[in-house]
Amino acid sequence: MTTQIHLAAFMNAGPMGTTGWRHRDADPGFLGAAYYRRVARVLEAARFDLAFIPDALSMPRSLGGSFRPAIEWGSGTPRLDPMTVLGVMAGVTEHLGLAATLSTGYHEPYNLARTLGTFDHLTEGRSGWNIVTSFQDAEAQNFGEARLPPRDERYARAEEVLEATTRLWDSWDDDALFQDKESGRFGDPDKVRSVDYRGKYVSTQGPLSVPRPPQGYPVLIQAGASPRGRDFAARWADVIFSSNESLSSAVAFRQDIRRRAAGFGRDPDQIRILCAATVVVAETDAEAMAKHEAFAELVHPLAGLSRLAYHVNVDLTKYDLDGPLPSLQEVGVQGHYEEVVEFARRTNKTVREIGRWYGARTEGNMIGSAGTIADEMERWMAEGAADGFMVQATHLPAAFEEFAALVVPELQRRGLYRTEYEGRTTRENLGLARPLRDEWMNRVQRHGA
Repeated sequence: MTTQIHLAAFMNAGPMGTTGWRHRDADPGFLGAAYYRRVARVLEAARFDLAFIPDALSMPRSLGGSFRPAIEWGSGTPRLDPMTVLGVMAGVTEHLGLAATLSTGYHEPYNLARTLGTFDHLTEGRSGWNIVTSFQDAEAQNFGEARLPPRDERYARAEEVLEATTRLWDSWDDDALFQDKESGRFGDPDKVRSVDYRGKYVSTQGPLSVPRPPQGYPVLIQAGASPRGRDFAARWADVIFSSNESLSSAVAFRQDIRRRAAGFGRDPDQIRILCAATVVVAETDAEAMAKHEAFAELVHPLAGLSRLAYHVNVDLTKYDLDGPLPSLQEVGVQGHYEEVVEFARRTNKTVREIGRWYGARTEGNMIGSAGTIADEMERWMAEGAADGFMVQATHLPAAFEEFAALVVPELQRRGLYRTEYEGRTTRENLGLARPLRDEWMNRVQRHGA
């Protein structure tokens, strides 16, 4: 049987990237509901598994210690509340999965379990949670802290948050409610239990006020690249979003995650790894390359530096912008930093030049005709680099519309991509099993945390 490609759509609840808003075909209406309804309809018609919205709880202040560059150049702001945006998208779709980024650093388990559990019920099993630990000091400063805790401490809290949140979802048996009008009994209290979780960072009594979600747990998504992040992703995630500079590094990443998952007592085949793919497609390869080059020309160097400083959580104005990239010990997004270091070593470009490149950079570039894009996706799948792709739009909604019109039919013609959704829930469409109640805790007891 031909391996099927899974597709997720990476989109902001706001303008795309540093330069996407400048594209001549970009819709400026990202503050209105019609914008997100249009994107949702395109993705559902193209049979995407899910839409994925990244988020951060601050205005970026990494460049020069000010939020001015973020506003002037549009890097990392504005960001609307992703759950509200996904609610709008849910109203015009029936199958598309809808995943929001919510930080374990600044949300409590009860709120997370209640919000995501409610959304899973209202969408009949289409919710997803992109789990992040936050990566900017500006986020900490919006919640009464001077700076983020160290990376290991952030992950230690995240482990507790996930354990407490899943216990809250598991506090109801699947059949606890029966609403017997004849007898007057609404549910079985013996099938609902307290949680009484007490950790170093979080505590919750439970039970949750929301019955167990249709999917058991919403689809859990993670993108950790550091060793600690990979362990966390391998332990918890159903879907892992990876950003790799090369095919070989993507293959190595997937092999490493599968090995770690097996070590935690998980079936590696129950994890979907989606590689970043920014697709620029046209009728011919030459036309697609011309589109890409025209897009890159829109990048202002300071816009690129603003985006880079935002991702690494380091004020790059402290360094000589016309000198080489310095070695940075503590960075925000480890995966992005590693890609930048690799590029800097290969090209010997200055910090300023790297900023210009980073502003135009689109992760996992796939540029060409529909046939060329399909060839590349098929090659990555055949080499064992991915279970699918996180398709990133250069601008909205036109980039997704072009992908749907050109690439999707070619993938379908080759038998690599569905023509109809296989299931009702996002887990079903991803080929993921519904977790049994207390499955995670049983696994911990067998294999250790």
